[in-house]
Amino acid sequence: MIIKSAEFVISNTDYRKCPATNYPEYAFIGRSNVGKSSLINMLTNNKNLAKTSSKPGKTLLINHFIINNEWYLVDLPGYGYASISKKMHESLQKIIRDYILNRTQMTNLFLLIDSRHEPQKIDLEFIEWLGKNAVPFSIVFTKSDKISKTKSEENTTNYKNVLSEQWEELPPIFITSSEKKQGKDTLLQYIAAINEQPNN
Repeated sequence: MIIKSAEFVISNTDYRKCPATNYPEYAFIGRSNVGKSSLINMLTNNKNLAKTSSKPGKTLLINHFIINNEWYLVDLPGYGYASISKKMHESLQKIIRDYILNRTQMTNLFLLIDSRHEPQKIDLEFIEWLGKNAVPFSIVFTKSDKISKTKSEENTTNYKNVLSEQWEELPPIFITSSEKKQGKDTLLQYIAAINEQPNN
Protein backbone atom coordinates (compact mmCIF):
# COMPACT_ATOMS: atom_id res chain seq x y z
CA MET A 1 0.00 0.00 0.00
CA ILE A 2 1.19 3.50 -0.87
CA ILE A 3 -0.02 6.35 1.34
CA LYS A 4 -1.00 9.13 -1.07
CA SER A 5 -2.86 11.29 1.44
CA ALA A 6 -3.26 11.49 5.20
CA GLU A 7 -5.38 14.23 6.70
CA PHE A 8 -6.63 15.05 10.17
CA VAL A 9 -10.43 14.91 10.39
CA ILE A 10 -11.68 15.30 13.97
CA SER A 11 -10.83 14.94 17.67
CA ASN A 12 -13.35 14.12 20.36
CA THR A 13 -13.99 12.18 23.55
CA ASP A 14 -17.16 10.38 22.47
CA TYR A 15 -17.24 7.48 20.01
CA ARG A 16 -20.75 8.55 18.98
CA LYS A 17 -19.30 11.75 17.53
CA CYS A 18 -16.76 9.94 15.36
CA PRO A 19 -17.11 10.29 11.56
CA ALA A 20 -20.44 9.03 10.26
CA THR A 21 -19.03 6.80 7.52
CA ASN A 22 -18.58 3.08 7.04
CA TYR A 23 -14.89 3.31 6.23
CA PRO A 24 -12.82 0.74 8.14
CA GLU A 25 -10.92 2.13 11.12
CA TYR A 26 -7.54 0.98 12.40
CA ALA A 27 -6.89 2.20 15.92
CA PHE A 28 -3.52 2.56 17.63
CA ILE A 29 -3.09 2.39 21.38
CA GLY A 30 -0.33 1.79 23.90
CA ARG A 31 1.12 2.75 27.21
CA SER A 32 2.38 6.24 27.81
CA ASN A 33 5.63 7.03 25.93
CA VAL A 34 5.47 3.90 23.75
CA GLY A 35 6.19 5.89 20.58
CA LYS A 36 2.68 5.90 19.15
CA SER A 37 2.78 9.31 17.47
CA SER A 38 6.17 8.61 15.92
CA LEU A 39 4.90 5.31 14.51
CA ILE A 40 1.79 6.94 13.03
CA ASN A 41 3.90 9.66 11.42
CA MET A 42 6.28 7.07 10.02
CA LEU A 43 3.46 5.01 8.52
CA THR A 44 1.85 8.04 6.86
CA ASN A 45 5.07 9.74 5.67
CA ASN A 46 4.08 12.86 7.59
CA LYS A 47 6.25 13.80 10.55
CA ASN A 48 3.70 16.39 11.69
CA LEU A 49 0.48 14.38 11.42
CA ALA A 50 0.32 13.10 14.99
CA LYS A 51 1.71 15.44 17.62
CA THR A 52 4.83 14.04 19.24
CA SER A 53 6.10 15.19 22.60
CA SER A 54 8.89 14.36 25.01
CA LYS A 55 6.26 14.56 27.75
CA PRO A 56 4.10 11.41 27.92
CA GLY A 57 0.34 11.74 27.70
CA LYS A 58 -0.01 14.05 24.71
CA THR A 59 -2.97 12.14 23.28
CA LEU A 60 -6.05 12.60 25.46
CA LEU A 61 -8.63 12.42 22.67
CA ILE A 62 -9.83 10.09 19.91
CA ASN A 63 -8.10 11.45 16.81
CA HIS A 64 -9.29 10.44 13.33
CA PHE A 65 -7.10 10.71 10.23
CA ILE A 66 -8.44 9.82 6.79
CA ILE A 67 -5.96 7.80 4.71
CA ASN A 68 -6.17 7.77 0.89
CA ASN A 69 -9.84 8.71 1.31
CA GLU A 70 -10.45 5.00 1.94
CA TRP A 71 -9.88 4.22 5.63
CA TYR A 72 -9.29 5.89 8.97
CA LEU A 73 -6.24 5.70 11.16
CA VAL A 74 -7.38 6.36 14.73
CA ASP A 75 -5.01 7.62 17.40
CA LEU A 76 -6.45 6.62 20.79
CA PRO A 77 -5.45 7.94 24.22
CA GLY A 78 -2.80 5.86 25.89
CA TYR A 79 -3.06 4.07 29.20
CA GLY A 80 -0.87 3.73 32.26
CA TYR A 81 -0.17 7.39 32.92
CA ALA A 82 1.47 7.97 36.29
CA SER A 83 1.14 11.76 36.34
CA ILE A 84 -2.61 12.29 35.95
CA SER A 85 -5.37 12.45 38.53
CA LYS A 86 -7.59 9.50 39.35
CA LYS A 87 -10.56 11.32 37.82
CA MET A 88 -8.67 11.91 34.55
CA HIS A 89 -7.49 8.30 34.55
CA GLU A 90 -11.07 7.05 34.88
CA SER A 91 -12.22 9.44 32.17
CA LEU A 92 -9.57 8.19 29.74
CA GLN A 93 -10.42 4.58 30.53
CA LYS A 94 -14.06 5.26 29.65
CA ILE A 95 -13.12 6.98 26.37
CA ILE A 96 -10.93 4.02 25.37
CA ARG A 97 -13.35 1.33 26.51
CA ASP A 98 -16.39 2.92 24.85
CA TYR A 99 -14.63 3.35 21.52
CA ILE A 100 -13.15 -0.15 21.42
CA LEU A 101 -16.34 -1.93 22.46
CA ASN A 102 -18.93 0.18 20.64
CA ARG A 103 -17.34 1.54 17.48
CA THR A 104 -18.51 -0.97 14.88
CA GLN A 105 -16.24 0.52 12.20
CA MET A 106 -13.13 -0.41 14.19
CA THR A 107 -11.62 -3.19 12.09
CA ASN A 108 -8.41 -3.82 14.02
CA LEU A 109 -6.69 -2.46 17.12
CA PHE A 110 -2.91 -2.17 17.00
CA LEU A 111 -1.55 -2.51 20.52
CA LEU A 112 1.88 -0.90 20.79
CA ILE A 113 4.44 -2.35 23.21
CA ASP A 114 7.95 -1.01 23.90
CA SER A 115 10.33 -3.75 22.76
CA ARG A 116 12.97 -2.66 25.29
CA HIS A 117 11.07 -4.03 28.27
CA GLU A 118 10.17 -7.38 29.75
CA PRO A 119 6.45 -8.29 29.70
CA GLN A 120 4.60 -5.64 31.71
CA LYS A 121 1.61 -6.45 33.89
CA ILE A 122 -0.43 -3.50 32.60
CA ASP A 123 0.03 -4.61 28.98
CA LEU A 124 -0.78 -8.24 29.76
CA GLU A 125 -3.94 -7.20 31.61
CA PHE A 126 -5.01 -5.06 28.66
CA ILE A 127 -4.41 -7.95 26.25
CA GLU A 128 -6.47 -10.21 28.50
CA TRP A 129 -9.31 -7.65 28.47
CA LEU A 130 -9.18 -7.52 24.66
CA GLY A 131 -9.40 -11.30 24.52
CA LYS A 132 -12.35 -11.49 26.89
CA ASN A 133 -14.21 -8.96 24.76
CA ALA A 134 -13.29 -10.63 21.45
CA VAL A 135 -11.62 -7.48 20.13
CA PRO A 136 -9.62 -8.03 16.90
CA PHE A 137 -6.10 -6.82 17.62
CA SER A 138 -2.45 -7.09 16.68
CA ILE A 139 0.68 -6.44 18.72
CA VAL A 140 3.23 -3.92 17.46
CA PHE A 141 6.61 -3.86 19.19
CA THR A 142 8.13 -0.38 18.92
CA LYS A 143 11.61 1.14 19.30
CA SER A 144 13.45 -1.98 18.13
CA ASP A 145 16.37 0.22 17.09
CA LYS A 146 16.96 1.26 20.72
CA ILE A 147 18.29 -2.17 21.69
CA SER A 148 20.29 -4.94 20.04
CA LYS A 149 18.55 -7.32 17.67
CA THR A 150 19.31 -10.17 20.06
CA LYS A 151 17.70 -8.39 23.02
CA SER A 152 14.73 -7.36 20.92
CA GLU A 153 14.13 -10.94 19.83
CA GLU A 154 14.57 -12.14 23.41
CA ASN A 155 11.95 -9.72 24.76
CA THR A 156 9.56 -10.56 21.92
CA THR A 157 9.96 -14.27 22.60
CA ASN A 158 9.32 -13.68 26.31
CA TYR A 159 6.03 -11.97 25.46
CA LYS A 160 5.02 -14.80 23.14
CA ASN A 161 5.81 -17.37 25.83
CA VAL A 162 3.79 -15.53 28.47
CA LEU A 163 0.83 -15.07 26.12
CA SER A 164 0.97 -18.70 25.01
CA GLU A 165 0.12 -19.72 28.58
CA GLN A 166 -3.40 -18.35 28.05
CA TRP A 167 -3.83 -18.06 24.28
CA GLU A 168 -4.17 -21.04 21.95
CA GLU A 169 -3.39 -18.79 19.01
CA LEU A 170 -1.35 -15.61 19.24
CA PRO A 171 -2.44 -12.40 17.48
CA PRO A 172 -0.37 -11.06 14.57
CA ILE A 173 2.89 -9.56 15.82
CA PHE A 174 4.95 -6.82 14.15
CA ILE A 175 8.41 -5.46 14.97
CA THR A 176 8.90 -1.76 14.21
CA SER A 177 11.29 1.16 14.45
CA SER A 178 10.02 4.61 13.57
CA GLU A 179 13.53 5.96 13.07
CA LYS A 180 14.61 3.10 10.79
CA LYS A 181 11.16 2.77 9.16
CA GLN A 182 11.27 -0.90 10.08
CA GLY A 183 7.94 -2.72 9.79
CA LYS A 184 6.28 0.03 7.75
CA ASP A 185 5.63 -1.99 4.60
CA THR A 186 4.54 -5.07 6.56
CA LEU A 187 2.01 -3.12 8.62
CA LEU A 188 0.57 -1.31 5.61
CA GLN A 189 0.34 -4.56 3.63
CA TYR A 190 -1.55 -6.12 6.53
CA ILE A 191 -4.05 -3.24 6.54
CA ALA A 192 -4.39 -3.41 2.75
CA ALA A 193 -5.08 -7.15 2.89
CA ILE A 194 -7.88 -6.64 5.43
CA ASN A 195 -9.36 -3.80 3.37
CA GLU A 196 -9.50 -6.08 0.34
CA GLN A 197 -11.62 -8.67 2.16
CA PRO A 198 -15.25 -8.79 0.93
CA ASN A 199 -16.77 -7.58 4.21
CA ASN A 200 -14.75 -4.33 4.20
